[in-house]
Amino acid sequence: MIRKTLGARIRELFGRPELDLFEELEEILIEGDIGPATADRIIETSRAEIRGRAGSDRDRFFQLLRSQLSGTLRTVTLEPVEGAVNLLLVLGVNGVGKTTTIAKLAEYLRRQRRKSVLLAAADTFRAAAVDQLAVWGKRLGVPVVRQEPGADPGAVVFDAISSAQANRVDVIIADTAGRMHNKAHLVKELGKIDRIAGGRIPAEAYKKILVIDATTGQNALRQAEVFHDAVGVDSIILAKYDSTAKGGIAVAISQDLGIPFSFMGVGEKLEDLEPFDREAYLDRLLEVR
Repeated sequence: MIRKTLGARIRELFGRPELDLFEELEEILIEGDIGPATADRIIETSRAEIRGRAGSDRDRFFQLLRSQLSGTLRTVTLEPVEGAVNLLLVLGVNGVGKTTTIAKLAEYLRRQRRKSVLLAAADTFRAAAVDQLAVWGKRLGVPVVRQEPGADPGAVVFDAISSAQANRVDVIIADTAGRMHNKAHLVKELGKIDRIAGGRIPAEAYKKILVIDATTGQNALRQAEVFHDAVGVDSIILAKYDSTAKGGIAVAISQDLGIPFSFMGVGEKLEDLEPFDREAYLDRLLEVR
């Protein structure tokens, strides 16, 4: 069974009585992970703007919907600082596609920005994560700094910074552990890495990037809250996003937490990582033809 997109479900509403339309619309928006606050605002504005003619004014409604969603979304461009070693500390729970996203980000920086890249395997608690990053490094032709399983993640990041500085590498991309079952431990672990990085990398060249899975809905919002509280998140990469994913969560995170989005993953290939384009995102979300 093919899951209908948010845009397709909304289009099916038009032609119904106004009361039914707005009641079902609010339900669809919330199920699409737009967020209750944003859904309420959209409904109230739409009622005022197209009252009495909702059943026939589909195009006008989509203009209003798109405008309100666009105004809520926060985006940021990720540009490495010239003349400095940049560190991108990549955060995220296990299973969101974090390691693959790191590989895509490395490929993007190499191909699109012509930057030299070094990978740091700081998720030392999972041997498989270290090995997977090493495989990607070999495939991409970029060096990987790693230590034995169970090693101190902060030490891995320290070594990676030293190596990058010695070899004049433009960007370090560091993987980190994604265990959320113990928030106190997460804060302690990431806090140590954060202190090491903050002491050796200029503030403007150090970014903490969270990877979330677009298909996980409200769980992604909770993940963003936890990591943002733990270490502060500079931007988010929306992974596994296509028109059938619950990608509306980007709107809810922007509304509730104010964290901007920098990239979105739109496929499985290495080149399927795009800078987060607000209009392209809305095209997919609303299934614009």
